[in-house]
Amino acid sequence: MDIAFNKNEDQYKKLLYQLSESAKRVKLGGGEKRIAAQHEKGKLSARERIDYLLDDPNDFLEIGLFAGEGMYEEQGGCPSGGVVTGIGYVQGRQCVVVANDATVKAGAWFPITAKKNLRAQEVAMENHLPIIYLVDSAGVFLPMQDEIFPDKEHFGRQFRNNAKMSAMGIVQIAAIMGSCVAGGAYLPIMSDEAMIVDKTGSIFLAGSYLVKAAIGENIDNETLGGATTHCEISGVTDNKFDSDEDCLDAIKRIFDKIGASEKAGFDRVKAAEPKLDQKEIYGLFPTDRVKPYNMLDIILRLVDHSEFDEYKKDYGKSLICGHGRIDGWAVGIVANQREMVKTKKGEMQMGGVIYSDSADKAARFIMNCNQRKIPLVFLHDVSGFMVGSKAEHGGIIKDGAKMVNAMANSVVPKFTFILGNSYGAGNYAMCGKAYDPRLIYAWPTAQMAVMSGAAASNTLLQIKVASLKAKGEEVTNEVKEAFLKEITDRYTEQLSPYYAASRLWVDGVVDPLQTRRIISTGIEAANHAPVDKFNVGVIQT
Repeated sequence: MDIAFNKNEDQYKKLLYQLSESAKRVKLGGGEKRIAAQHEKGKLSARERIDYLLDDPNDFLEIGLFAGEGMYEEQGGCPSGGVVTGIGYVQGRQCVVVANDATVKAGAWFPITAKKNLRAQEVAMENHLPIIYLVDSAGVFLPMQDEIFPDKEHFGRQFRNNAKMSAMGIVQIAAIMGSCVAGGAYLPIMSDEAMIVDKTGSIFLAGSYLVKAAIGENIDNETLGGATTHCEISGVTDNKFDSDEDCLDAIKRIFDKIGASEKAGFDRVKAAEPKLDQKEIYGLFPTDRVKPYNMLDIILRLVDHSEFDEYKKDYGKSLICGHGRIDGWAVGIVANQREMVKTKKGEMQMGGVIYSDSADKAARFIMNCNQRKIPLVFLHDVSGFMVGSKAEHGGIIKDGAKMVNAMANSVVPKFTFILGNSYGAGNYAMCGKAYDPRLIYAWPTAQMAVMSGAAASNTLLQIKVASLKAKGEEVTNEVKEAFLKEITDRYTEQLSPYYAASRLWVDGVVDPLQTRRIISTGIEAANHAPVDKFNVGVIQT
């Protein structure tokens, strides 16, 4: 291997070490002392509950691990949004699991907690997957109630989703394994079945302190809303259990008897590993975001047998489109080519840029995949669409709109991975978060923003300097440099994949070697939900 390969590999492994260490820290939630406190109460931690419930904890695809990262520091932080969510298998049934982490502010809901819960419900609804709620939460984090309670995508939306999922025939099972307070009490009771752990689980609209304040009644929480009360007097919960483990065993017995769902019918054959070494991705993919590389080298290390059939190989070459298999599943791949390419007319095209011919090609390819019921995978390393008079006169907006239209109206499941750059309208055309990918993950090298850091920083600097000059202030080179550093540092932080993951713009930051597994899990989930008839609407020609 050459020097560049070795340098890339070394730098990538440093990024993976950072990812691993960050993941270990976040998975501790509120910390080891608070986990120990859970154990003293006879309770498992959120992650221990999930591990006990699942057939194989290693098969759990976590969604939103880094939610809340670096946020709410004045309130002491909210690791992983105070809730653990993902896709796993219970008694061989693929399902979504949502578990409140009581070690983080007693499982209280921050704004990002609500967003993460809604994301988990969205995954269940899109894929028609059963969902399990392991409830242990003190309710809304009151100091931030105005950011959690009243809006459309806030706390109340989850109960609307409970009702909608029930009407869709999606199985919902809830276990009350700790506190379940106020509006949050509706979530388990709007599920198909609600179970509760004796002595540690409790559910009520208002706790004993609020009851005393509101109506003057003196009562303890156990009598007010404990397992005995709700299983033997009110009938609110269905059954009580002596321990977390007993309760989780009961969920397993329920899942052992669920009937089979209708399938979408996506094609799968026996899975095979790529013939080319996947680990070579670390050396082939440059951590320097301006360096060119051949995206085909990456694709061949992701697809089964390293076999990939390109579509319109010699046309629109700044986008690679083609068919392959990932873990046996047939997929259509749309990926940005990062090498300079040359058209048949002799024109050079920049890598990572979408031109009229490549947008036109991608639109047709996406429509073909819908026609053939083949899931789509988008691999981002895109700077945006081509600009300038030649591009405008050639109809770049029209061709770009054609690609966006075909992608947005796709009925086959879409899976998005941000490998490197994902800037501006390029993010949109390549199925960014706004276009409903079933799953969207970033590699540690990802950068997402309206434009690159260098371009944005210089643009913002020009605006700042012009504003100061308009006020009659003199701007020296030293002042310009100080402003540029401040702007660049702030913008660079916002480019980070962890910044995106903390806000759930992506579902997580992952090792490239996890890409195949995520796609396979995602298509298996999507296969539970039959697709509608494809209608692309009006295409600009």
